[in-house]
Amino acid sequence: METFSPTLTGLAPGRPNRVATVQRTTGETQVRVTLNLDGQGECQAATGIPFLDHMLHQLASHGLLDLQVDAQGDLHIDDHHTNEDVGITLGQALAQAVGDRRGIHRFGHFVAPLDEALVQVALDFSGRPHLSYGLVLPTQRVGTYDTQLVREFFVALVNHSQITLHIRQLDGINTHHLIEATFKAMARALRQALEWDSRRADQVPSSKGVL
Repeated sequence: METFSPTLTGLAPGRPNRVATVQRTTGETQVRVTLNLDGQGECQAATGIPFLDHMLHQLASHGLLDLQVDAQGDLHIDDHHTNEDVGITLGQALAQAVGDRRGIHRFGHFVAPLDEALVQVALDFSGRPHLSYGLVLPTQRVGTYDTQLVREFFVALVNHSQITLHIRQLDGINTHHLIEATFKAMARALRQALEWDSRRADQVPSSKGVL
C-alpha cells in the first residue's frame, strides 16, 4: 500500500486540520479511506472497480478533497459489497473529518452539465441522513459496472456521513454522462457546504446550536 500524506492547504487561521482516516474490515471487504477536506483535489483510488475509481477521482478533483481509497473485496461474487463498503467508509471519514460542523456553510447546491446530461445535487450537513434519488439510468451497465450500485453507494455515504442529499436528473440519455455529472455536482455541492463561513466563526450553523 502506498503512503498517502494529505496536503494541508486552504485552512483558515486557527482552524483545525479536517483530516480523517477510517479502516473498515468485514468478512467481505477491507477498506481504508484517508480524507482531507481542505485539499487540492489529489486522489488515489484502488477499489478493484475501475468505474468507481473514476467517480472517486471526480469527487476529489471537483470537491478539492485529498482522497485515498484502498479496497479489497469479494469481487469474484460481484461488485456490490465493495461498492457499498467504500460508500460506508467514505461516509464515516467525512463525518469524522467535519466533526461538529462548527463554522461551515452547511448547505451546498450545484447543477452540473455533461454534454446532454444535466444533474442537480442539493445537500445539507443536517445530522439527519436522508437520500432522495432521482436518477433514471437508461442502461444496466457502464462497462462492467452495474448501474444499480450508484444508488447503493449514495445510500451508504448518506447514512454514515449523516447528510441530507437530493439528486435530481434534469436531462440526459447517456448513462455514463448522467452518473459522472452526478458525482461532479456532488463534489461541488460538498465543496460549497464545507467551506468556512467567516460570519459564523466557530458557531454551529443551526438555530438549535447543535447538529
